[in-house]
Amino acid sequence: MAHEASGTTHEVAHEVHDDHHEQSFWRKYVFSTDHKVIGIQYGLTSLAFLFFGFCLVMLMRWQLAYPGEPLPLIGQLFGDERMPGGTMLPEFYNQLGAMHGTIMVFLGIVPLAVGAFGNYVVPLQIGAPDMAFPKLNMASYWFFFLGGVVMLSSFFVPAGAAKAGWTSYPPLANIETMGQTIWLFGMVFLITSSLLGALNFLVTIIQLRADGLTFFRLPFFVWVQFVTALLLLLAFPPLEAAAVLQIMDRLADTSFFMPSGLVVSGEPLDIAGGGSPILWQHLFWFLAHPEVYVLILPAMGIVAEIIANNTRKPLWGYRLMVYSLLFLGFMSFIVWAHHMFITGMGTNLSAFFQVTTMIISIPSVIILSALFISLWGGSIRFTTPMLFALGFLPMFGIGGLTGLPLGLAPPDVHLHDTYYVIGHFHYVVAPGTILALFGGIYYWFPKMTGRMMNDMLGKIHFWGTLIFMNGIFFPMFIQGMAGVSRRLYDGGQIYEHAQGVLWLNEVMSISAWLLALAQIPFIINLLISLKKGKEAKDNAWDATTIEWAAAPSPPVGHGNFVTLPRVYRGPYEYSSPEAEDHDLPQHVPPKQLVAEGA
Repeated sequence: MAHEASGTTHEVAHEVHDDHHEQSFWRKYVFSTDHKVIGIQYGLTSLAFLFFGFCLVMLMRWQLAYPGEPLPLIGQLFGDERMPGGTMLPEFYNQLGAMHGTIMVFLGIVPLAVGAFGNYVVPLQIGAPDMAFPKLNMASYWFFFLGGVVMLSSFFVPAGAAKAGWTSYPPLANIETMGQTIWLFGMVFLITSSLLGALNFLVTIIQLRADGLTFFRLPFFVWVQFVTALLLLLAFPPLEAAAVLQIMDRLADTSFFMPSGLVVSGEPLDIAGGGSPILWQHLFWFLAHPEVYVLILPAMGIVAEIIANNTRKPLWGYRLMVYSLLFLGFMSFIVWAHHMFITGMGTNLSAFFQVTTMIISIPSVIILSALFISLWGGSIRFTTPMLFALGFLPMFGIGGLTGLPLGLAPPDVHLHDTYYVIGHFHYVVAPGTILALFGGIYYWFPKMTGRMMNDMLGKIHFWGTLIFMNGIFFPMFIQGMAGVSRRLYDGGQIYEHAQGVLWLNEVMSISAWLLALAQIPFIINLLISLKKGKEAKDNAWDATTIEWAAAPSPPVGHGNFVTLPRVYRGPYEYSSPEAEDHDLPQHVPPKQLVAEGA
C-alpha cells in the first residue's frame, strides 16, 4: 500500500528544506511553516485557552456553591453590569457557561489534541520532512488564533459575550445581543482552521509516508489522526453553513431558524418567519457528535503509544483496533439525533437512533478492552506518562457507560438537561481526554525539547488531578438522577425534592478550586524543565516508532531526519526474539539484509 513515489517526494522535500536561508525570528517562530513550530504554537495557545476556560468555570462554581453571596476579593473587578456588589447576575452566569463550553472544546481540547500533537508527531511518525502543505498549515493556526481572539473579544462588547449556551440554539440565539454575533464569526474562523488542518493531515498521511510504511505499519496514533481528520472534513461544513445562516438571521433579517408567531417580552416579532429551530439542532449535532470522537480518538491514540512503550510489548489486537476505529468513525455520522429525543421526532426515528447509538458503543469497548488486555503480562514501567494513560482507561470507561442511558429515549427524557449529562460528557473529555493529553505532554516533551520533565512533580500532578476531577464530576450523576437542571444559576435551590443533594455543590466547587491548585506542579515543571530539565537521549523511552528511534531529540531543523528512514516492520516490535536488545525499531533492516550488506 505504500507508494513507490514516496522516497522521491521525501528526497525533493529534504533538499528544498536543506537549501533554505537563515530565517528571521518572525519567520522562524511566529509565521513559521515548520510543522514542529506550528505544533508548539498550537500547544501553547490551546493550553492558555484551557486555563482561561477553567477560570470561567471556577467563577461559576462559586455561584453554584454559594448562590447570591458576593465573590470575595475579585468580585468587584467585573463591574456592576455583571456582578453588582460582587454578586453574580444570571446573565453573567449564562455568559460564563456558554463561553466555558465553547473555549474548552473548540479552543482548548481539539486544537491541543489535533493541532498540537497531530502537527508535531504525525510527520515524525510517518517519516515525512513536513506536512504536505506547510503554508496551509500556517494558515490553519492563524485562523484558529484569530477565531480565539474574536471569541474572547465578545466579553468586552455591550451586554457581554454569548449567553445562549455553547450549542447556540435558536430562536434564543437569534434574538440575543451582539456577543452572539461575535461568537458566530469566531466559530466560522475556527471551523475554517479545522477544515484546512484536516485536509492537510489526510494528504500528508496518504502521500508522505516513508518507504515501506504501509497502512498497517502505521502507529495507532497516526490512524486516529487520520480518522479524526476525516470526521472534521465531513462534519464541520454543515455547522459552518449553519453558522452563516444564523448570522444572516441576525444581521439580514432572514428566517432560516426563526419560526412564525414569536413573542418576545410581550411584543410579537416582525419577521417573515417560517424557519425551523430544529433544523439548527440537526446541523449542529451532525457536527457535534462526530466532534465527541474528535475529542476522544486522539486521546486513545496517545494512550496506545504510551501503553505499548511502557508495557514493552506489542498492542493486543492492533488490526482489530484499527478496524474498530474505522467503523466507529463511520457510525459517528448516524447517531447525532440521540441528542434530540425530546424534540418529538417520533418513535420510529427514535428507535433508529437508539439502535445506532448502542451499536457505536461496540467499537469503543473493543478499543478500550484491547488497551486493558495489552497490560496483561507486560513489564510495566510506572512512568509519569504511563500513570496518566492508566488513569484514562477507567475514567473513559465511566464516561462511556454513563452515556448508554442517554442513548435510549425513555431514560433520556428524564435525564436530558440535568447534571447527569454534564457528568457523563465531562468524564469523557476531562478525566478522560485531558488526562491522556497530559500524558502526551510528558511523553513527547523530551522529543520536543531534548529534556526530561521532573518525574516527582509529574506524579504529584497526576494524583492531584485524578482525585479532584472525580470530586467535581462524580457527584453530578447523583444530582442529575435527582432531577437537578444543569442550567440553573442558583444550583437548584428552587427544587424542594432535591434539597438533599444540593450540598454536593459545595463539594464540587471546592474540588474545582483544589484541581486548579493541582495544576501548579505541572506549570512549574513545564517552565523549569524547558531550561533546567535533565538532558534526554534521542530515544528517551527506548521506543520502536521512528519519531523516537530514527530522529534526534529535538528533530533537526526544517526536515526532521538526518537520513530519511525506510520502514521494515510494524510499530510495536517490543521484546522481539529477533533482536539482541529485545526491541526492533521500525527502521532497522532485518538481519538477513544486514548480512547481505543492505
